[in-house]
Amino acid sequence: MDFINAKRKQDNYPSTVISLVNQKGGVGKTTSSINLTSALANKGYKVLLLDFDPQGNASSGVGVDRSMCENTIYEAILDSHIDTKDCIYETEFENIWVCPSNIDLVAAETELGQEDKPAFFLKQAIKDIKDYFDYIIVDCPPSLGQLTVNALVASDCVIIPVQCEFFALEGLSKITKTINIVSKGYNKNLVVLGVLFTMYEGRRNLTKQITEQVNQYFKEKVFKTKIPRSVKFAEAPSHGVPIDKYSTWGKGIHSYEDLAKEVVKRNNKRLRSI
Repeated sequence: MDFINAKRKQDNYPSTVISLVNQKGGVGKTTSSINLTSALANKGYKVLLLDFDPQGNASSGVGVDRSMCENTIYEAILDSHIDTKDCIYETEFENIWVCPSNIDLVAAETELGQEDKPAFFLKQAIKDIKDYFDYIIVDCPPSLGQLTVNALVASDCVIIPVQCEFFALEGLSKITKTINIVSKGYNKNLVVLGVLFTMYEGRRNLTKQITEQVNQYFKEKVFKTKIPRSVKFAEAPSHGVPIDKYSTWGKGIHSYEDLAKEVVKRNNKRLRSI
């Protein structure tokens, strides 16, 4: 398989699994998963985009036709006869591979709940493929159910995308509570790598208020990079490409490159401390 033969950039460091989590929909989670993956790949890192949302938008956002995929992440976690390697597909973009999802993943919430140790299925599924990649980026569903818990158990780090709106802080408290529960009971090494402001409009008074409150609570955990609101971020997925392959100009086009620099810097610091 191509991803097995491709050389990792950071053989001296273990692979890092990063989940993008927010139980609210429409906060730029999938957009950030796709474009962070692409920005890391542009830096030479070997990246797997793991689509863990039944909507499958991360898969189609990098040009993968889900209807043509024989196996998906659903089979990887719940079909013992399917090897996870057979659920990974090459994209047309250098250094980017995808483990796609589809609507079948909706049933996984119920099926996992009927299993022993339901929180560990994703961790088990990626165990044998994890070290072939520098980064595995997990696009989580907009909920805090079994799928998201599985993603947190399997992850090293969490990125929390946040839109500056009235209920943002309420949502953040629920996410951090879930992360704390998982880190205490299932994954003691799990850390919040950062909080990411998305669809950012700095001139709005509400944006300034929410930004100040989030900074007070999360302090240095807040990424310096802010992803602005831009129509191009909405257009790119319809063409099946990340933003850097869609346009070279426009508001915020290079913001995910800046985010990738921060992610690498913070993650390398984390790895050195292990």
